[in-house]
Amino acid sequence: MSAAQAARFVEALAVANPAPKTELDFTSPYTLLVAVALSAQATDVSVNKATATLFAEAATPEAMVALGEEGLARHIRSIGLWKGKAKNVIALSQQLIEKHGGAVPPDRAALEALPGVGRKTANVVLNVAFGEEAMAVDTHIFRLGNRTGLAPGKTPREVEDGLMKRVPGSLLRDAHHWLILHGRYICKARLPECWHCVAREACNYGDKVLWPPGRAAK
Repeated sequence: MSAAQAARFVEALAVANPAPKTELDFTSPYTLLVAVALSAQATDVSVNKATATLFAEAATPEAMVALGEEGLARHIRSIGLWKGKAKNVIALSQQLIEKHGGAVPPDRAALEALPGVGRKTANVVLNVAFGEEAMAVDTHIFRLGNRTGLAPGKTPREVEDGLMKRVPGSLLRDAHHWLILHGRYICKARLPECWHCVAREACNYGDKVLWPPGRAAK
């Protein structure tokens, strides 16, 4: 896909959703960091349900450490991999207190040094909390980048680098939201709903599904 075509693709998403935002509930950089850490292999809906009670009790690193792993576990047992996530959230909260004065650092290296925080999580925090032009590649964006030709790659990092090069600079800040929402609700894994995709004309996918299953073309 050419740069011009990539621009048309993302611009179509921008027109359809001019004010995109994350679907995770948060009130601060810290609660965002925790929510994203909990969202690995879990839906945003399940995370929001858990954090509604969790953040009412512990919305700061100090309160989270005081809550402890068992106290945290009471809130997140419905989320996949909750044991490991509870351990990491307490550990990263402790590290924030000890090394960053309880604040979430607006720095990639410092974020990725926190327990359980990888590049994708760091990118979300940098983008959403600090307004950086960062691209967090999850399974939805990885699929979309390859399927559409927008940014093909064998690894999430290759797709990320491709998107950072091809998405117009003026759209980079919000592109992460447009792409993840498009992959989640339109360009789905099993059946892409091309029949109501606003970016269809700029997409290189060769097997577009132009009509809903069971409905004949008119």
